[in-house]
Amino acid sequence: MKTIFKLSAPVIGLFGLMFCFLFGVILTGEEDQSASPSVEVGLNLSPEVLKHQAMVEKYCKEFGIPEHVKTILAIIQVESGGTAEDVMQSSESLGLPPNSLSTEASIKQGCKYFSELIQGIKAHGCDESTAIQAYNFGGGFINYVANHGKKYSYELAESFSKEKAGGKKADYPNPIAIPINGGWRYAYGNQFYVKLVEQYLTSTPTKFDDETVQKIMDEALKYQGFPYCFGGSSPQTSFDCSGLIQWCFAKADINLPRTAQAQYNVTKHLPLSEAKPGDLVFFHSTYATADFVTHIGIYVGNNRMYHAGDRARRS
Repeated sequence: MKTIFKLSAPVIGLFGLMFCFLFGVILTGEEDQSASPSVEVGLNLSPEVLKHQAMVEKYCKEFGIPEHVKTILAIIQVESGGTAEDVMQSSESLGLPPNSLSTEASIKQGCKYFSELIQGIKAHGCDESTAIQAYNFGGGFINYVANHGKKYSYELAESFSKEKAGGKKADYPNPIAIPINGGWRYAYGNQFYVKLVEQYLTSTPTKFDDETVQKIMDEALKYQGFPYCFGGSSPQTSFDCSGLIQWCFAKADINLPRTAQAQYNVTKHLPLSEAKPGDLVFFHSTYATADFVTHIGIYVGNNRMYHAGDRARRS
């Protein structure tokens, strides 16, 4: 079930005089056909990824895909967060063991391989999302999509992965997976790969209609690219998810408890369809703990949220 929660005590002015409460969304693994299928998470390319932009531009141009620089950077964000030597994890596309390539060799091979996937989707009349998922699954996914309508869908990715994995599942408590199936994937590649990459292909909203929400987000956006720090609650320490929420809301004179569970405890529910920018998005079971609620972010509209998480994987 997916539900929204509202603070039991009024917070005047958060959304103007008509709205007297702070809202939050709690996402679980159960289906709710009346609500949006997911809330995407993570919004920004990290500084570690952006430092590779010039090299990505060089090799995208060399292999005839200069229009795909942003996509390649998003792939790097998902694959390594820009911190591993083999930043695009592209050694396996050469038949080599994982992490066999230097950074430049990884980017060169990754861009070359993606250019081949782009050629493949053009030859088969498929869409770009098919190429993105094929970067994870391999070129066989292009043929699979070509034989199933020529247009990528999450359902096709899941079906392909299920087939290749023989139905074997693996735990995957990622905030993107939890609203869809409760936090698992099939044990072949990552059926959520397009969703993981796409979250870095849309810009973070920076302007909001409500003055208080604008104050919160002006503060939050200062910390784009900061490393996740469990227990962190200030710019000096960096942040964990609830520490970021508490810090940013305090800048708008809204005092929240310290932990995600405690922030959840002061809320009550209302329909997910009523979520507005500035609302809180809660997740449960993202890691092993006695608490029910384990992750939190700020809803920014268009099924997206701003949060503190592991830039390489959690987002």
